[in-house]
Amino acid sequence: MTGRNGRQPTGWGQRLLARLSRWGHSVAGQVFALQAVIVLLLISAAAVALVVQSRYDSERDARNRALAAAEAFAHAPGLPAALKAANPTAVLQPLADGARLATGIDFIAVMNTDGVRFTDSRPELIGKRATGDLSRALAGRSFTETYVGEPSDAVRAVAPVRDASGAVVGLVGTGIEVANVSDAVEDQIPLLVGAAAGALLLGTGGAFLVSRRLRRQTRGLGAAEMSRMNEHHEAVLHAVREGVLIIGADRRLVLANDEARRLLDLPPDAEQKHVADLGLDARTTELIVSGRVATDEVHLAGDRLLAVNVRPTKPYAGRPSGTVMTLRDSTELAALSGRAEVARERLQLLYDAGVRIGTTLDVVRTAEELSEVAVPRFADFVTVELLEPVLRGDEPAAASGVYTEMRRAAMSGVRTDTPLQPVGDIIRFVVPTAPMAAALDAGHAVLAADLHAAMGWRAQDADGTRVALDYGLHSLISVPLQARGVVLGMANFWRAADTPEAFDEEDRTFAMELAARAAVSIDNARRFTREHATAVTLQRSLLPRVLPDQTAVDVAFRYLPAQAGVSGDWFDVIPLPGARVALVVGDVVGHGVHAAATMGRLRTAVHNFSTLDLPPDELLGHLDELINRIDQDEASGGDDAGGGGDGVGEPAGITGATCLYAIYDPVSGRCVIASAGHPGPALVRSAGHVEFPVLPAGLPLGVGGMPFESVELQLPEGSRLVLFTDGLVEDRHRDFDSGLRLLAETLSGTGRSPEQACADVLTTMLFPTPTDDIALLIADTRRLEPAKIAEWEVPGEPSAVSRVRNAGSAQLSAWGLDDIAFTTELILSELVTNAIRYGSAPVRVRLLCDRSLICEVSDGSSTSPHLRYAATTDEGGRGLFLVAQYADRWGTRYTDRGKVIWAELPLTGGAEPSAPAPLDLDSLEDLAW
Repeated sequence: MTGRNGRQPTGWGQRLLARLSRWGHSVAGQVFALQAVIVLLLISAAAVALVVQSRYDSERDARNRALAAAEAFAHAPGLPAALKAANPTAVLQPLADGARLATGIDFIAVMNTDGVRFTDSRPELIGKRATGDLSRALAGRSFTETYVGEPSDAVRAVAPVRDASGAVVGLVGTGIEVANVSDAVEDQIPLLVGAAAGALLLGTGGAFLVSRRLRRQTRGLGAAEMSRMNEHHEAVLHAVREGVLIIGADRRLVLANDEARRLLDLPPDAEQKHVADLGLDARTTELIVSGRVATDEVHLAGDRLLAVNVRPTKPYAGRPSGTVMTLRDSTELAALSGRAEVARERLQLLYDAGVRIGTTLDVVRTAEELSEVAVPRFADFVTVELLEPVLRGDEPAAASGVYTEMRRAAMSGVRTDTPLQPVGDIIRFVVPTAPMAAALDAGHAVLAADLHAAMGWRAQDADGTRVALDYGLHSLISVPLQARGVVLGMANFWRAADTPEAFDEEDRTFAMELAARAAVSIDNARRFTREHATAVTLQRSLLPRVLPDQTAVDVAFRYLPAQAGVSGDWFDVIPLPGARVALVVGDVVGHGVHAAATMGRLRTAVHNFSTLDLPPDELLGHLDELINRIDQDEASGGDDAGGGGDGVGEPAGITGATCLYAIYDPVSGRCVIASAGHPGPALVRSAGHVEFPVLPAGLPLGVGGMPFESVELQLPEGSRLVLFTDGLVEDRHRDFDSGLRLLAETLSGTGRSPEQACADVLTTMLFPTPTDDIALLIADTRRLEPAKIAEWEVPGEPSAVSRVRNAGSAQLSAWGLDDIAFTTELILSELVTNAIRYGSAPVRVRLLCDRSLICEVSDGSSTSPHLRYAATTDEGGRGLFLVAQYADRWGTRYTDRGKVIWAELPLTGGAEPSAPAPLDLDSLEDLAW
C-alpha cells in the first residue's frame, strides 16, 4: 500500500493503519468486523437485561422481606394488647427497633386503624398518620407496594393486626427504601461489567480466529475479488474451451472442467478416482503419474490429438504439491501444422545450406557439400556435374547452344549401391527433351515427376535408365547452376523407393533456390581456385626448382601453399666462396599474387646481396634498407597516381616480411645466423638431441631503424640444421610453443636422411587445412676433409712468392691436379704479390680442393683491387686481368681484420686461353695491379 504521492507509509502508526485498511477490505476483515459488532450488541443486551433483572429481583426480594417482616410482627403475641395500652409507643418501639435490626429492613411502623404511627425508625414520624391507601389492610389483607412520597420512596408492606376475635385492631407497616434497593443493584454492576468484558474478549477472539482462518483460505481477497474468482472458476469449469485437470499428490483427480470431460470422455463420478482408473491413454497416464513437466506434448485420446501441458502446483500448508494439466484439441490443426513443419524444415535446410556450402573455397568440395546437405532431407540421391573449365578455376566460355557434356564432381545418397554414374565420369546430354538438357536450355529447373514417363531421359541411355528404374528411382529435378548469368554446371535431385512421394512444383521451386545459393559458392570457389593457381604458379616459379651443387650441406626441402591462399614463404640455398653455403628462409605477411611477387623480389635481393659476401647481420641490414626505400618509392608513386585518394590501385608495400639468413663454413664448422623477426632454426646434434638456439630478436624487414645481430655456432660434424616458417608449427588450433615441442619430438633420433626427415615432419606437423604456407629446409652439415685443405703463412718479402708457388704446385701434384698447376701458380703469384706489395700483414694462403680448386689469399688490409684495362704505356695493371681470364670466378670478401681475395678454378684443367708466348712466372711478380 502506498501513501500520498505514491510513497510507502513510514511511521509504525501509518503502517498499522495501512495494514488495517488492507485487512478491512478483505472478506476476512469484513467478517471479523461483523462478528465483533454482533458480539458487542449481544453482550450489551445481555448486560442491560441482567441489570434490569437484578433490579427486578432486588425489588421482589425487598417486597418479600417487607411482607414477611410485617406479617411476622403483626402476628406477634401481645401485639393487640399492646395496642390497647395507655402508651403503645413505649411498649412497641423497642420491639419494633429490635425486629427492624433483626430483619435488616429500613422501618417498622405499628399503626392504629386510623393509620397513626405508634412506632417508626424515625422518631419524628411517631404520632403522625401514614400516607397512602391502607384500605386493603383495614379490610384484613396484607399487601405490598412501591410507595412514592414523604418521607422517602420505599418498597412497603402493610399487614393487619387482628385480636382474638379476628377483628382488625391495628396495622403494621414495614419497608425498604428504594435507595437501598438501588444500592444493592449497583453493587452487582462491576461484576456484570467484568463478565460482559470477558464475554466480549472471548467473542472477539473467537471472531478473530475465525476471520484469520477465513483470510488464510481466501488469501486476503475482497468480496469483489472473490466474486471475480468465482466467475473465473465457473468460466474454467463450464466456458473455457481448454481442458483443465487438477490432480492431487496421491494422483487422484480433484477437479475436471467440462472441456476436459469432453476431450477425455471422463465418467460423471471421475473426481477422487485414481488417474489409472480413468481409462486414459497409457502415455497420458504415465505422464501424470511421473509428475514430470510437459509442454505441448501430443497425446492420443480416442481419435483426437491433444496438446498436453503439465505443471506442478505449489505446496500449501504443508501439503505436497499436486499437478495441473491443460488439454488442447489439435486435431484440426494437424494438416496445417504438417505443412508448416515442411516449410520450417525447408527454411532450416536453406539455412544449413548457407552455413555448410562454401566453407573451403574448393570447387569440388563445394559441390560435395551441396550434395551432402540435400540428402536425405530433400532427396535420396544428389549428383552435381560441373564444366571442365570450372573445375580448373577458369571462366566457362559462353555457349551458343546447350552444353552437351559435363564431368560429375560429386554424388551423395542414402545408399552406396547407386545405379548412377560415379564421380569423375563424363555426363553427356544428347537428347534435347531429357530433363538435364531441357533445364540447361531453359535456364531454370525442370521437374520429371515420373521417370517412367520421361521418354527423353529414357532415350538418352536406354540400358542405364532401365537399371535406374529397376533400382527404384522414380522422380527427378534437374537444376542448372548459374552465377552472374553464366552456367557453371547442374545439380540433379533424385528420389527412389526410400521416399515414395514424387517431387512436386513446390519442390522444384525449392530446388532452384538451393541451387542458386550453391552456384554462388561454386563460382566463388572457382574464382579463388583461379587466383590460387596463379599465385601458386608464380610462387613455385620464383622458388628454387633445383638446388645448386655444393659440398657443405646435404639438403632436402618442402614447400606447401596454404589452401586459403598462397602467401610469401620462401627458402634458398646459395653457394658462397670458400666452399661455404648460405641457407635462407623467409615469410611475407599476406596472401595472394602480391605476396608471391613480393617474395620473388626479396629472394632476388638476397641473391644480389649474397654476391657481396656480406655477414648475415649486414646483409639483413641492407635488405631492410632496400625494402624501406621500395616502400617509400611505391607510396609516393601511389600518391601521384592515385588522384582520387581512395587508395584503389595503389601499390602495396613489403612491410611485414621476415627472414633468417645463415652462413655455414665446412672448413671451420662455424655457422653464423641472423634473424629479422623470423623463428630461429632447430639444431639436431649428431646424437639426435634437438635444441633451438637463442637468437637476438630482430625486427621484421621494413619496420626499420634497428641494427641486426648475428650469432655464431660451432657445429660438430654430422649436425643437422632445420629452417622453417611459422606455418609449420602454429595454427589457430595449436600455439607456437606447442608446435616447437612437437617439432623437437619429430626431429629427434638418428639414421634418417634429410628427405626422410622432411616426410616425417610434414606427416606429423601438417594441419588438416593449412591456413598458412609452409617452407621447410633441412640441411645435414658436412666438414671438408683436412687432407683437402692446405694453408701457408707468407712472410712479407717478395722472395716468398716463389716458395708459395712451389708449395702450391707440390700440393696440386699430391691432389692429382697437375693439369691445372700452371694456371694455379700464375694466380697464386699474382694474388700473393699484390698482398705483399699493397696489403699488410699477416698474409696467408689457403687452397681448398672441393668441387673446384679455391685459392684464397688474405691480408690485414681492407683495400680492394679493381679490374681494369691497362694502357700500352702503363707499367702495371695487367695482373688482375690475367687472374680474371684464367679463373672461373674471383672476388673479394671482407673480414673483421682485413680481406680475402679468392679465385676458383675447375678441377678438370679445361681449355686455357691462348697466349702469344709462354709466360715467365717469376717475371709476373713485377707486374702491377
